[in-house]
Amino acid sequence: MVEMHDSPDQAAAGKIIVELNGVKKSFGAVQALAGVDLAIRAGECLGLVGHNGAGKSTLMNILAGTLTAFEGSLTFPGRTDDDTYSVTTARHFGIRCVFQELSMCPNLTVVENTRLFHPGIRGWAWRSTMRRLISGKLDEIFPGHGIAPHALLGDLSIAQRQMVEIARAFTESDLPSALIILDEPTSSLDANVAEQLIAHIRRYVAGGGACILISHILEEVLMSADRIAVMRDGAVVDMRPADGFDHDSLVLAMGSVTGDRIDDDLEFRSKRASGEAVMSYRPSGQDNGVHLQAFGGEIVGLAGLGGQGQTEALVDMLEAGKGGDPPVALVPGDRQQDGVFPLWSIAENIGIGSLREFTRKGLLDGGLENRRANEWRERIAIRTPDVAHNILSLSGGNQQKTLFARALGSRASIILMDDPMRGVDIGTKQEVYAMIRAEADKGRTFIWYTTETVELMHCDHVYVFRSGRIVADFSRDALSEQKILQASFQDVA
Repeated sequence: MVEMHDSPDQAAAGKIIVELNGVKKSFGAVQALAGVDLAIRAGECLGLVGHNGAGKSTLMNILAGTLTAFEGSLTFPGRTDDDTYSVTTARHFGIRCVFQELSMCPNLTVVENTRLFHPGIRGWAWRSTMRRLISGKLDEIFPGHGIAPHALLGDLSIAQRQMVEIARAFTESDLPSALIILDEPTSSLDANVAEQLIAHIRRYVAGGGACILISHILEEVLMSADRIAVMRDGAVVDMRPADGFDHDSLVLAMGSVTGDRIDDDLEFRSKRASGEAVMSYRPSGQDNGVHLQAFGGEIVGLAGLGGQGQTEALVDMLEAGKGGDPPVALVPGDRQQDGVFPLWSIAENIGIGSLREFTRKGLLDGGLENRRANEWRERIAIRTPDVAHNILSLSGGNQQKTLFARALGSRASIILMDDPMRGVDIGTKQEVYAMIRAEADKGRTFIWYTTETVELMHCDHVYVFRSGRIVADFSRDALSEQKILQASFQDVA
């Protein structure tokens, strides 16, 4: 019989769960951490922010025990310096991590993946026990989630997989949780589901638990955190109570001169471009004559709650554009499943979208490929000393930059983007937004699904999806967050 544990006790609030002292980590010539000092206490949510490559995910991997070769120390109540630190050690002390790159097995069910995270659940009835635990936690955190416990992970959308991984981390079994690390947990969630998670984080912290929240959505951190630590170049450069920051001061502490807000003086095209549409799409479930239309030089946004057919629409458009000249390119949001080639170099991952340009007499010219990759490394600030390094040597955000470089560096006249800003820092977002606008001004067309409402304000036209159908159609000058939310839940006249 496995003993079940309740959530952390509020009486433990304020006690130090773990203290990091002088933590350093290097990957070859790249220093990821330059000596980090940090204490995490029960009963608080610590926000951790910084640009891609600042060291946030590396620090969390060390805390979770998945990276062990480092300098410095981790101090826990009851742990001696002689103890070997590992994933098992971290779990013993109640540390659980939801990684930026989702870590579950796509060929296993929701229940089976949850069992891997809770090995103490044994016996002939483990399936029913796990089904009860994970279903209950999903219902608690994400009401109306619609995820069946017997479903294969590979059959779920990326948003649903993210919900399962989050619920799995918060599930209590034989080993109680003390600290939940959430690395970009809302990157695939729409605003409604993200709010559900934030509310649960506050409940968990109020009960005496601790959370570390890493997010590039600064309003989310300001709303959720009790303290905020700012990292830059592998070090913590600022630490204050959350109410000691606002959006602008947080951006300033990160070392960026730009934020993720929309400037009021940006000019947008107020009318549809003249001529014929370069892309016309009608969802299979559309029972009226409404089509999505995109014209040359337009930025077209796809909005609505997550999982309402936006990704499927992009896939259909990509299939329709295959074999076209010039071709259609896609910037995927699920980079691990649909984007990067993990055995290839950074240069090869960028160049795969432009092989014809690098081919001479039937042979690939590696010099041309490397020059193109280095141009994009400089242009989009991919943090690597050498584009010959493996793509997995990059942080998640820098891998996403590589996918942008692949698409924007190709000959494609239509760029499809499937919520592509997952894990990308706000400074890079601004640079990418500017590139998108510049390329649109040259005649390129962008069709952009995003779960961040603020990004829709960069679009010339927005289509709202619900239940696989287009339910609303807004020009930029008629667009508002209220209208998008209204259309996401009910028909618009």
